[in-house]
Amino acid sequence: MSNTLFRKKDITAMLRDAGSTSGGLKRTLTATNLVALGIGAIVGTGIFVLTGQAAAQYAGPALTVSFVISALGCIFAGFCYAEFAAMIPVSGSVYSYSYATMGEFLAWFIGWDLILEYLFACSTVAVGWSGYMQSLLSGWGIDVPPQLAQSTLAHTGDGWVWTGSIINFPAVCIVAVITVLLLGGIRQSAWVNNVIVAIKVLVILLFVGFGLSYIDTANWTPYIPENTGTFGEFGFSGILRGAAVVFFAYLGFDTLSTAAQETRNPQRDMPRGILISLIVCALLYVAVTAVLTGIVNYTELNVDAPIAVAIDKVGKGLAWMSPFIKLGAIAGISSVILVMMMGQSRIYYAISRDGLLPRLFAKVSRRGTPQNATIFAGIVTGIIAGLLPLSALSELVSIGTLMAFAIVCISVIILRRTHAHLVRPFKVPFVWVIPPLGAFFCILQMASLPGATWMRLIIWTLAGFVIYFTYGRKHSLLKK
Repeated sequence: MSNTLFRKKDITAMLRDAGSTSGGLKRTLTATNLVALGIGAIVGTGIFVLTGQAAAQYAGPALTVSFVISALGCIFAGFCYAEFAAMIPVSGSVYSYSYATMGEFLAWFIGWDLILEYLFACSTVAVGWSGYMQSLLSGWGIDVPPQLAQSTLAHTGDGWVWTGSIINFPAVCIVAVITVLLLGGIRQSAWVNNVIVAIKVLVILLFVGFGLSYIDTANWTPYIPENTGTFGEFGFSGILRGAAVVFFAYLGFDTLSTAAQETRNPQRDMPRGILISLIVCALLYVAVTAVLTGIVNYTELNVDAPIAVAIDKVGKGLAWMSPFIKLGAIAGISSVILVMMMGQSRIYYAISRDGLLPRLFAKVSRRGTPQNATIFAGIVTGIIAGLLPLSALSELVSIGTLMAFAIVCISVIILRRTHAHLVRPFKVPFVWVIPPLGAFFCILQMASLPGATWMRLIIWTLAGFVIYFTYGRKHSLLKK
């Protein structure tokens, strides 16, 4: 490969441009907005949807340990993200960081991986939202027709099969609503997110507080179910796979870094937003998982709305909470879609601005939002959410997220050596310990994912290489 393949952006120029202009995006977000956006993106599907499936299929009650393992990897990676976001406060997240440290070709590879990560994360969350909405409507005596109530395809041991459904209509609807909201501007979107975050955190605290009285410790026995003989199905390997599957639930702090170019004081506020939201959410995840598996035996939790199942299991004791939990879940998951869709459109914007995707995605509306990128994200996300099931989506998101986090950790070490002179408003402490540990935890969890997930990632990557060599390399602004 020629050296032109690895051309890098000038970091000094990136810093100068970030300080002088936001490239059409408006700097309106404060530290409080960032923490709320982080919680808005992190607390949602991981608590309201994936806890049940991961406990039932992989880790049992020991899913609490899975969340701790994921949290450790995220905290280490979070320190690295905080250093980059404060030092290079531009849109694009790890794509922009990779461009500055490892060159255009590898940056495209990471950017393409981020598109996978955000696209399927949004779709996964929309499918989870659909499950809770249908549960709520059913309680009110309203049933969605079967042909419009679930994903079109399902994955079995024999491959993909048609479920008999035309499309998951509720999932498509929420994606459309969020897309319209995002087109209204970042300030409006942030205000709506703040309100939703307050509601869902209150609902979660109510569930944990009142649910403690209904825990049956027999449901925690065995705490680590015996392995079935297959790697990843219970036992220690199940804990690792559970950690890998729920890992994408922490994706929210990556989303924060995509908003650096819309933050008033990114050097100060980005590290605070990333680390505070991450720590708060990790505590909430462990608490909810412990209560959930204490109320309902893990074998009964392989559903799209596990907390709703726990409320129904208790019966009259918590029946009054059922509509509040479901409404809180719907609101909470909506905020996740909101923030994920925002991050997805900013990735398209950043890559398009560099010429690696068509320039139409870099167009900014007079409201200060990447208009075409947002519309495109909404259309593609809606199609995928309507067609594919939750399980296949969540594993793809996890492997993409883990890869991105590992690369950020490695990039911090590289940049400390190649650009030691740069001003770093926030520095990763113990730089020769924390970034390597972050990369290790991420790679360990990637290794626990099934071969089918790796194969899908390889196919996605090959498609990305085709796009880069047929379009991106020819239109690259850096090359020109």
